[in-house]
Amino acid sequence: MKKPAPELEPDANPASVARSIVLRQLTNSPKSRHQLAQKLAERNVPADVAESVLDRFVEIELIDDAEFAQLWVRSRAQNRSLARGALKRELAEKGIAPELAEEALAQISDEDERDSAAELVRRKLRGSMNLADRAERDKYTRRWVAMLARKGYNPSAAFAVVGSLIDEQLESETPQ
Repeated sequence: MKKPAPELEPDANPASVARSIVLRQLTNSPKSRHQLAQKLAERNVPADVAESVLDRFVEIELIDDAEFAQLWVRSRAQNRSLARGALKRELAEKGIAPELAEEALAQISDEDERDSAAELVRRKLRGSMNLADRAERDKYTRRWVAMLARKGYNPSAAFAVVGSLIDEQLESETPQ
């Protein structure tokens, strides 16, 4: 069970408490303004104080949602192989404005996304799989397309990537 957020000390300056919370949060990793506002609300910082503290942090560029979105997309696309669909959802959850999200997502091309999907499926391909067997091929197609869907890839692109990799695998196994 989650313990309740601590109340602000009655004699504590809410602005300095808010500043220290924001600084502590930003020390761990970049955060969006929305995430920081949520953290301040959890700690019972008055909304007007939180707003002014966050405005000041934006002003001095310690909070920058556009830069956060760019970093988030780059990192999650490289490290987690997420597609634009999943990244767009994550950015929305973090309170990033749709136009900033679109700018950040523009750094991933269709070709990058296709290459990433193909790499994910290649890691799953094994020589011991009998993809010439229709039932076996269908089973792995379903698994791999589902894996790609969980990572935000669009179904038609996922089926195309999986199909072409299975075809490549079958061609490489066929004696010349």
